[in-house]
Amino acid sequence: MAVQDPEIAEIGLTRDDLLAFYRNMVLSRRLDDEEITLKRKNLIFFQISGAGHEAALTAVGHEMRPSHDWFYPYYRDRALCLALGMTPTEMLMSAVGAVADPNSHARQMPSHWGHKELNIVSQSSPTGTQLLQAVGCAEAGSLYRRIREIPDRTSRFRDDEVVYVSLGDGTSSQGEFWEAVLFHLEDNGYAISVPVEQQTPGGSVSDLLRTFPGLKIVVCDGTDPIDSLQATRQALAHCRTGQGPALLHSRVTRPYSHSLSDDHRTYRTPEELAEEEARDCNKTFPRFLVEQEYATEGELEEIRASVDREVKEASEAAQAAPKPPATQAEAESFVYSTSVDPTGPDFDRPPTEEGDPDSVVGMINTCLREEMAREPRIVVFGEDVADATREDALSEVPGKGGVFKVTHKLQREFGHDRVFNSPLAEANIVGRAIGMATRGLKPVVEVQFFDYIWPAMMQIRNELTMMRWRSRGDFACPFVIRAPIGGYLQGGAVYHSQSGESIFAHCPGIRIVMPSNALDANGLLRTAIRCDDPVLFLEHKHLYRQPYAKGPYPGPDHMIPFGKARLHRRGSDLTIVTYGALVRRSEMAAKQLAEAGVDVEILDLRSVSPWDFEAVAESVKRTNRCLVVHEDHVSFGFGAEVAARVADELFPWLDAPVQRVAGLDTPVAYSPVVENITLPQVADVVAGARKLAAY
Repeated sequence: MAVQDPEIAEIGLTRDDLLAFYRNMVLSRRLDDEEITLKRKNLIFFQISGAGHEAALTAVGHEMRPSHDWFYPYYRDRALCLALGMTPTEMLMSAVGAVADPNSHARQMPSHWGHKELNIVSQSSPTGTQLLQAVGCAEAGSLYRRIREIPDRTSRFRDDEVVYVSLGDGTSSQGEFWEAVLFHLEDNGYAISVPVEQQTPGGSVSDLLRTFPGLKIVVCDGTDPIDSLQATRQALAHCRTGQGPALLHSRVTRPYSHSLSDDHRTYRTPEELAEEEARDCNKTFPRFLVEQEYATEGELEEIRASVDREVKEASEAAQAAPKPPATQAEAESFVYSTSVDPTGPDFDRPPTEEGDPDSVVGMINTCLREEMAREPRIVVFGEDVADATREDALSEVPGKGGVFKVTHKLQREFGHDRVFNSPLAEANIVGRAIGMATRGLKPVVEVQFFDYIWPAMMQIRNELTMMRWRSRGDFACPFVIRAPIGGYLQGGAVYHSQSGESIFAHCPGIRIVMPSNALDANGLLRTAIRCDDPVLFLEHKHLYRQPYAKGPYPGPDHMIPFGKARLHRRGSDLTIVTYGALVRRSEMAAKQLAEAGVDVEILDLRSVSPWDFEAVAESVKRTNRCLVVHEDHVSFGFGAEVAARVADELFPWLDAPVQRVAGLDTPVAYSPVVENITLPQVADVVAGARKLAAY
């Protein structure tokens, strides 16, 4: 049967294309219905549908290139993933929690899409977090194009690749959307129960964005696959020719509730639901096909019957598919890299100590410079880390290189493509770095002060630390976050003196280190860069330029394994377990205690996660007493974990209860007098050790 509509023939669609569109739309809807049936039978545990979005997503999928382009879909994008090549069986294996599910191997809810072979990057539940990652993914392609020193660069990007990311209208309220590539805004009029007029100023995000420079905006009827196809082509042409990002705003419907945990009849009127049903693409498009004589009703019925058979077979196969083994090993697999062990002997490279002493700042800068020369995949960015954002100013200015000068002169040596400034937005920094690292780059990013890391907490906790585990190793994003931390700087006050390493230590999937001296800073940073896990590298501000923290240049390959404590001082009467700025204060306390006849051993943990329990155990078995000293709040701090494990596993060797000396459960004041009371001082360590020794 010939295509009747000249416009459709003109845009290159055949009758077979139109019928394939319809089949994909029906297949997507039938899979939703099958999951709903399985949920009602208690054979699956969650369901969220893509109903009403099928037309727009089928059109987008028709125009994009799986395994060539990159995809960051959200949970409504079932029809897109089908169009890209994901099978009904794979989708239903996700719903039943089968280990062969390519989306997450039974680790995430269904409709959290991911497929390594198709370049569909593992998606999570928090709305909007994928947007910045997509930006970073697109940046990675651009950097591969420009950084010619990367040996395998040509195999890591395509000249006309496009990164696709989608979101609902509700997600456009997240900060990541405004900071963040083909954006596909699938606007079904609701953010769960909140209607668009309450959600978005003026009721249209695309109208708000029309003044954004370089952003191509195309609005379409997302219930019409033909209109959606033409709009998609406009947006993609803009992106593939390197003109910048585009926003495709599809106005779709949501005929089903937000999820099976929601009932939209409780907040939507019968009249509204009836109007929504009349616009349903799975009703309007088949009517169009019949009216325009592209297909008969009988042919469409055969398509529906074929889809029903396929879904039934897929459901049976998925239900019969093996589930993950019920073992602790399975639960713990892929929290960290399975191929590179930063706690092992490969990362034990002693220093050569061949150069003049340098400060913590100098040693970190040296390590960054040497590692960037060794590995062209390393990019450094953050707030103010470049010498000058405007490169043409470099010949006239000394250069900034960070507020503490840690990255000074790196931009001059390695160029703007590898050292550059970010917006004043911590989620932006971390989210983009996740996207870059997923593509194989090695970002080393700086959060200017630890106190301001919290806007990035969603990206760190739910994305960075989860990526490898939630995809069971299909995707990973190893990179380094550097953050100056801590107090003991007069006038630092509430928002420049915070600690909080224990909060991140509670996030499986990230390594956390805090060196106490320049030599360790150099070796631990090199390990952080060369390992295959995300690392939070905490640099105590008070130690940056302290003469006592200096160390000799250790050579270009010095590394320290994570989880290996350093014996700072040998003693016999009690063990102090500490790290960061408290190593020095513990040392000063030990000198005073020695005069009173108390011989103190000091262990510098260096790594908070993992931490060296074996070294602690060895020391405590000799001294029979343990004092944990750290800067963070005493309640719920990292010292509580050390104390609990020592008490639990070393009780037979203890001659006294485990004690802690730590900061008060209060913020740090601007007044130095109050700061000194808040943070543990030498006298506090002395008092704690005396009490413990006298028990």
